[in-house]
Amino acid sequence: MSKPHLPQIGRRSLLLGLGASLALPGVRLAFAQAPGPARLVVVLLRGGLDGLYAVQPYAEPGFAELRGPLMLPEPGQEDGLLDLGGRFGLHPRLVGIHAMFRENEALILQAVAGPWRTRSHFDAQDFLESGAEQRLASGWLNRALSAMPAPPAGRAAGLAVGTNTPLLLRGRARVDNYVPRGTAEVPPDLLARILDLTARDTVLGPSLRDGIAARGYVLETLGDAARQRPSPEGQFAILARAAGQLMAAPSGPSVAAFELGGWDTHAQQAARLNAPLAQLDGGLVALKQALGDVWRRTAVLVVTEFGRTVRVNGTMGTDHGTGGVAFILGGAVRGGRILGDWPGLSQANLLQNRDLLPTTDVRVLAKGLLRDHVLLPANAVAAAFPNSAEAAPLGGLVRG
Repeated sequence: MSKPHLPQIGRRSLLLGLGASLALPGVRLAFAQAPGPARLVVVLLRGGLDGLYAVQPYAEPGFAELRGPLMLPEPGQEDGLLDLGGRFGLHPRLVGIHAMFRENEALILQAVAGPWRTRSHFDAQDFLESGAEQRLASGWLNRALSAMPAPPAGRAAGLAVGTNTPLLLRGRARVDNYVPRGTAEVPPDLLARILDLTARDTVLGPSLRDGIAARGYVLETLGDAARQRPSPEGQFAILARAAGQLMAAPSGPSVAAFELGGWDTHAQQAARLNAPLAQLDGGLVALKQALGDVWRRTAVLVVTEFGRTVRVNGTMGTDHGTGGVAFILGGAVRGGRILGDWPGLSQANLLQNRDLLPTTDVRVLAKGLLRDHVLLPANAVAAAFPNSAEAAPLGGLVRG
């Protein structure tokens, strides 16, 4: 039975969100501390991105017949794909990712999926964030945080921005919450009164003090940007830029996770995906710009819960599938390459005669980044992804 994602407002979520008047639907942002200079970002694309639309194998025999109205013009043609080396092409709305690819800062991996086989968004998202073939109470990124050195006294191991903490960052490691500010301001005397009223509460009092301290840290780091109204560039770019600014600060978080929805395109996919693809691209560019020099020490993993069907359905969309696409971006990445074992699109090679056959386990990507970029020891990587000995960390993702 599928399990809906319902907001879970914890004690710290409530306290850190006092006075926040802007809720960003479909978008949540989370941060966490990690040792050393490396920065790791995980971007969750909710809804199942069609990897064959974002990264089209235009030279594949039979692709045009299978894809019909979803096949874009080849590179060099008007409104055509962005060339990735003569066989694959990137959607024209992903110009920023294409620039990173040409600068050897982007890896593209086709035919990616987890070891689970489900067409339920909720189950697949839970498995993706749990890092297991079942829903666990904690996420793989939180378990990785648990293996890292404790942060300085008074600082949480992680910080979630949004109305709840995604499963990816739930677990034993402490993760506080921050809700992005809107136009309304919290009167300073109101917070002072609440602090006074809860001073003797041994549970609520310390949590409130920690929450207000974290809130002050974010405002101090972001300055006026934390108080501005949403701009026309979109909420995803605003959150991504805030993430970059916070991560670029000397005492800022080293690990971040945020998400973008809008990828469940059962109908009229060509028209519906233009906006989210542009938002994704703009947000990743904003993240890079905000990180500044820290970008060279950053790796960004972009994943979705599953791909979509190879064939177009009767409403010019695609249905829930299996194999999809993943991106790894950043100045620390050995980019400019398309990785993975491409299975082809012949009928004999399709999974259940409908899906792109997955050949790369998404866990090997995350494990490779934890081992080679965040520099976690082997036992900590194994603890982050329990019972996954068959999914060995993929090497060569980052610069040595």
